[in-house]
Amino acid sequence: MEITPVQTAPSVATQSRSAITSDFDTFLKMLTAQVQNQDPMDPLDSSQFAVQLATFSGVEQQVRTNQMLESLSSQMGVMNMAQLAGWIGMEARVDIPVQFDGAPVILSPNPAALADKAVLVTRDNLGREVSRTEIPVAAGPYEWTGIDSLGMSLPDGRYGFSLESYSDNQLLGANPVEVYATVQEARGNGTGGVMLVFAGGVTADAGQVSALRRAN
Repeated sequence: MEITPVQTAPSVATQSRSAITSDFDTFLKMLTAQVQNQDPMDPLDSSQFAVQLATFSGVEQQVRTNQMLESLSSQMGVMNMAQLAGWIGMEARVDIPVQFDGAPVILSPNPAALADKAVLVTRDNLGREVSRTEIPVAAGPYEWTGIDSLGMSLPDGRYGFSLESYSDNQLLGANPVEVYATVQEARGNGTGGVMLVFAGGVTADAGQVSALRRAN
């Protein structure tokens, strides 16, 4: 269990800073050459020189601003991961496929308000439907034990869930079902946010988590 920052491609701020720094150096060389090669009999107008110096100052300030913004973004990413360190080992409720290893999986179905029947639909990692099970019309936790439509145990693997809500046998809608999964790792996602890693390498943005509880 660890918090691991990931190496990412150069950020937009880094690329922007490099471009501005390059322009800054080019401007400095051009200004120096202009001063060195000006006609002694017709020197550079003082007002033009002042404008160029102001431009020089503005470019320098932009470089420093970009450096500060990049540093702040990096610090925010580290702070976010530090704050989420306590999540590791806990169960997060999130809409992700779950890695099934034979142990029951706790689901959090959410039937439509007017539903009088709820059907849990299970699909494998290829998106194929492997089970349809009528479950209680309740928003409380539901234990899924990995049984298919024929009553046989499903093999270990990754499964996703959705819930179909019915009223008078009319379909009201189908929605994804959140699962409780143990957080194994937290990684920076390269944009200042944090990506959580669950069993089987399943990942989700930390902002997708709707609830958190201690693992049983």
